[in-house]
Amino acid sequence: MLKNVALCCLVLFLSSTAAWAAEGKKAPLWEDGAPGAKGTEDKDIPTLTTYLPASEINTGCAIVVCPGGGYGGLATGHEGLDIANFWNERGVAAFVLEYRHAGRGYKHPIPLQDAQRAIRTVRARAEEYNVDPNRVGIQGFSAGGHLTSSAATHFDAGMPDAKDPIDRVSCRPDFAILCYPVIAFDQPYTHKGSQRNLLGDDADKELVQSMSSELQVTSDTPPTFLFHTTEDTGVPPENSVVFYMALIKNKVPAEMHVFEKGRHGVGLAKSIPGTAEWGNLAHLWLKNRGMIDAKK
Repeated sequence: MLKNVALCCLVLFLSSTAAWAAEGKKAPLWEDGAPGAKGTEDKDIPTLTTYLPASEINTGCAIVVCPGGGYGGLATGHEGLDIANFWNERGVAAFVLEYRHAGRGYKHPIPLQDAQRAIRTVRARAEEYNVDPNRVGIQGFSAGGHLTSSAATHFDAGMPDAKDPIDRVSCRPDFAILCYPVIAFDQPYTHKGSQRNLLGDDADKELVQSMSSELQVTSDTPPTFLFHTTEDTGVPPENSVVFYMALIKNKVPAEMHVFEKGRHGVGLAKSIPGTAEWGNLAHLWLKNRGMIDAKK
């Protein structure tokens, strides 16, 4: 009888622990209000939700996850929580970013500002999160992929004399993972909704060019993994291809997979044979890059 009671208590404890882990720990990116905020409502507060792996499988690698949504919303389920759980199971810490966007009343440069702050936050608090500050990457889906590519091509080393210690560290990601990303603007294969939501209808040509990520790649752009699908008509695979070619031209380590099957927005693509392997391939890529211990 006592054994049964103890077993039930253990099951309840493990279940509650799992539930807590699935929720993550959400916190504002800026404790005293975000720069450029138009108010103090939830929509004005960008957040970072922390999901840490079990200590016994922790690899020291960390990934900021940027859900998609056309810069008008956020797909925080299949492009946020599901991705965090995927990485946690493989010993990688995940941080889901809820950035400000047009649906909340914000355009460029606010989303990029939020992404840069998220990278700085994880790196500055690496000891607290038990991660390596030199193995902090960023991953994004669709418009979140554009945000990720923007963070990988627009970064700085931090301000050493900044009052806020988070602002003192670099926002350059150590790697980037782009999943069916929006990349190019003002092209036949551009996702017009994302461009409009981010820059508006009459953006200056120089601004459009500066936010067309394939035009901003340099030799300092971090190593990048890309995946897309041929059947994606929402954000055609040319977006990934032009970014990949820019990486190759600038001798940046890169790997790209274009699968045949899958509409736009497949997330982990669990129900699509072949395409479902993209996550495992990204995991192997991180091992090959030395971001994850090959033994884990």
